[in-house]
Amino acid sequence: MTKYVDINPALDKAMDECGVFGIYKNNDDLNVVTITHDALYSLQHRGHVSAGITVNDNQKFVTVKELGMVHDVFRGKTLDKLPNGKIAVGHVRYTMNAALDRAANQPLVLRYKEGSLAISSNGSITNFPEIRRELERGGSIFQSNANAELMGYVIATERIHTDDLETAVLNAMKRLKGAYSTVICAPTRLIGVRDIYGFRPLCIGKLKDSYIITSESCVIDSLGGELIRDVEPGEMIVIDEGGFHSYFVDKKAEKTSLCVFEYVYVARPDSVIDGISVYTARLKAGEMLYKEYPIDADMVCGVPDSGIIAAEGYARASGIPYGMGFMKNKFLGRNSATGMDKKKRLLHTKLTALKANVEGKRIVVIDDSIVRGQTSKHIVNLLRSAGAKEIHMLISSPPFVFPCYFGLDIGISENFIANSMTVEEIRQEIGADTLGYLSVESLRKTAEEADIGLCDGCFTKQFSAEVPTTFFVDKYAKKIKNK
Repeated sequence: MTKYVDINPALDKAMDECGVFGIYKNNDDLNVVTITHDALYSLQHRGHVSAGITVNDNQKFVTVKELGMVHDVFRGKTLDKLPNGKIAVGHVRYTMNAALDRAANQPLVLRYKEGSLAISSNGSITNFPEIRRELERGGSIFQSNANAELMGYVIATERIHTDDLETAVLNAMKRLKGAYSTVICAPTRLIGVRDIYGFRPLCIGKLKDSYIITSESCVIDSLGGELIRDVEPGEMIVIDEGGFHSYFVDKKAEKTSLCVFEYVYVARPDSVIDGISVYTARLKAGEMLYKEYPIDADMVCGVPDSGIIAAEGYARASGIPYGMGFMKNKFLGRNSATGMDKKKRLLHTKLTALKANVEGKRIVVIDDSIVRGQTSKHIVNLLRSAGAKEIHMLISSPPFVFPCYFGLDIGISENFIANSMTVEEIRQEIGADTLGYLSVESLRKTAEEADIGLCDGCFTKQFSAEVPTTFFVDKYAKKIKNK
């Protein structure tokens, strides 16, 4: 039996994606540096490890990027190092690699025969090992393990055999498998691409006369812009002096597959992804939880932050009052802990139960997911210690049974508590009076009107895309288990 490599240094939760942003300034007075900086704040929930901005100023690429959150990287006069050019791209990064490879910080600027490219990408290229070995045999030298660098090399090699960059990018899209939503700053244009399955979100907006391509619509709203539409699976958007252009790769997926966990946890509630409000989807999840688990209780509360809206939905459907059950320490970085002792300390200082509101009450508490069960056990213990009379824990997603190969870090199958215990055994392990998971059927209904299909493979083991046989970690292609 081969084994998938677990390299998740984080706590007992699914971890966020990366966030990407790009802007092409037309004839207006916008400052692309300030706008990109503000956009990264709106994307901060998708990545806490590093942040960066690249500006194209008269085809000269200037970059500032570093490990840390947006306010850490761009403090003081750092932004003054960036010129107010015509095109800018930004990135916030979450990584599954505990080594925190600085060379993988994005945007990644590559210089090749036809000029320069700055790339910001979100997702996971599943044939990364095969393509990298092929490129290395041809003499390529890699500085990082970033998907963005691999994409840049593939585009550069395709460009040698094509007349224009657009064709090279489309050809590269046909070679790259897996999930990628990517923005590219070229010498004279901004490009956005989304893989043929549409695993990760990408949308287009307009701010005055300028165009934006970014991971989530909440960014466009926060900047005062207008959402135009989502980038379609397999589509390439090109923005230049001639305006807005759309192209499609001549390779179609049998079924499109937006990650359903975007609606459950990853995306910001004020985003609209492929026609569905994230807030509405989470509200529906709570309502459906009540249909499946109609519990008699005194109060409904959500685990901050991703369980709160589902808890509102449950309260609305049940008529049970919604209340605040926890206080969250907002000043603890989500990736600020390494090592088991530090992780435990972070877990214990991140949340406290609101004793005045839960003491003596029968509580329905809703969270978005359970991975290993440690966090759920801690939450139940917090409520018990605060005097809760009964604790009924409900989860607004099904049990994790399979790892994700398309960008969501939830670890390996062997570490999922649902693969080693029954629901009743998990209930006993975490100490709750009730434990219930939202069914797959109900989860699908929360976003059934989405413009594209949904991927729920981590819950069902059914993926629309080919599951890889190797997974790239550091310098080695490790074997993974497909069971």
